[in-house]
Amino acid sequence: MDLNQRIAGVLLHPTSLPGPHGAGDFGPAAYRFVDWLASAGQRLWQLLPTTPIGPGDSPYQGVSAFAGNPWLVALEPLIEKGWLAQPDVPDFDPLQLQYARVLPWREQQLRAAAAGFFARASAADRRDFAQWCEAERSWLDDYALFMAIRSPLNGQPWWAWPAPLARREPAALAAARQTHAEEFAFWQFVQWCFDTQSAALKAYANTRGVHLMGDLPIFVAHDSADCWSRPDLYHLDEQFQTTVVAGVPPDAMSAEGQRWGNPLYRWERMAAEDYAWWTARVKRALSQADVFRIDHFRGFAGYYEIPAASPNAQQGRWVTGPGRALFEAIEKSLGKLPIVAEDLGFITDDVHELRESCGFPGMKILQFGFGGDGSHEFLPHMWPRDSVAYTGTHDNDTVRGWWGQAGPRERAFAGSYLPCGDHDVHWAMIRACSNSVANIAVFPLQDVLGLGSEHRMNVPGVLGGNWGWRFSWAMLGTDCGNEPARVLGLITAASGRGDFELLRLPC
Repeated sequence: MDLNQRIAGVLLHPTSLPGPHGAGDFGPAAYRFVDWLASAGQRLWQLLPTTPIGPGDSPYQGVSAFAGNPWLVALEPLIEKGWLAQPDVPDFDPLQLQYARVLPWREQQLRAAAAGFFARASAADRRDFAQWCEAERSWLDDYALFMAIRSPLNGQPWWAWPAPLARREPAALAAARQTHAEEFAFWQFVQWCFDTQSAALKAYANTRGVHLMGDLPIFVAHDSADCWSRPDLYHLDEQFQTTVVAGVPPDAMSAEGQRWGNPLYRWERMAAEDYAWWTARVKRALSQADVFRIDHFRGFAGYYEIPAASPNAQQGRWVTGPGRALFEAIEKSLGKLPIVAEDLGFITDDVHELRESCGFPGMKILQFGFGGDGSHEFLPHMWPRDSVAYTGTHDNDTVRGWWGQAGPRERAFAGSYLPCGDHDVHWAMIRACSNSVANIAVFPLQDVLGLGSEHRMNVPGVLGGNWGWRFSWAMLGTDCGNEPARVLGLITAASGRGDFELLRLPC
């Protein structure tokens, strides 16, 4: 995908899609949403990470950097194949993903589908499955075995497993694969379904002129198949405990900083292998999306190292990251990389230099632009072309929520600059991003719909109650009364980001 083209898109995680099974997924609603995007002139659909979720239901703390989120596997294709009977669906909340209720039920359905597949799949499907398992075995076998061992141990972290398994002694691994053969095959099956459905959705989106934009967290979770399979690539002691962890230092937003707890990479060991792990990770990301955003890009220039024993981020130091060498190694294998760099927060000159030398666009958040004066870097007249403009991201309040909580000076500045008022601030921000010189403009669906704070996706630093928002088709309107799509299409066309003919189409 050419990141220099002038386009617009919408940020929406698939779990937020409508659907009958408790959570959005890669099912019929995803295809309908692609059609809606195309009707509104949008050429980009940005997702959050589609890897497995972790503590707090966060998609940024998963048990694998390579596997797909099992809960995004749609049940409809499994029913159509005859592997799964039409399930009795509990009365799930259609506007909120109730993780504690939905995930166990969906796992139950996936297990029933796997049993159906292994009992009655066609020869062609069995062949496709076997070929896929062989093609993906470099990451799949470790992930499937990790999950197979973990399940009967009630989710115990891998360093608490029996020592032979934690240390990956070959005899112990072979015995575990035999003992847990059925569970191992189940997790292979789920990942095959994920990949098959993900590829089909991407292909459909591309035929409608819509690109998919993925999201790649910079770090992995400690309790992950990645750490278990290659502990030598992380700062772990002999008991596999972290010695230093990731985070960010104290700032105006947090007196204690943020202690994320992710293990830090031993970059010198990754460099000795010509960054093969990262190349494989990026290759997989590009098999699922046309472009992807790298979270916390500044960590490649310099990252904040916190002693693992420290309860917060007040004690720590900045350490030089791998820099350009990492991306040169990846590009040598994969070619020019369609990457958007998340360069927000405490950004120093070396971060800008790294991003620019790689040719990656950075991010500009319009909500951040009204806390200073007319020279603020997040105001549209200050943006460069090689940037992706946002009204806000998944970590921000919605535009309407932000407006309602902004101080008098900030609101007066925004109202004058945009210009706007209570009733149209979301459209004013969308228009300002669209009319800017930034090559790409992206808007959370909540902002397109003009929704308030109760609809935000995530509150950073708060564990629990996040990542559950869902919308209904009624929010998007009916075909001719589809006001959000019509207005978004007009703004997109008028700003040179979409088909100009959209300006002339009658309802």
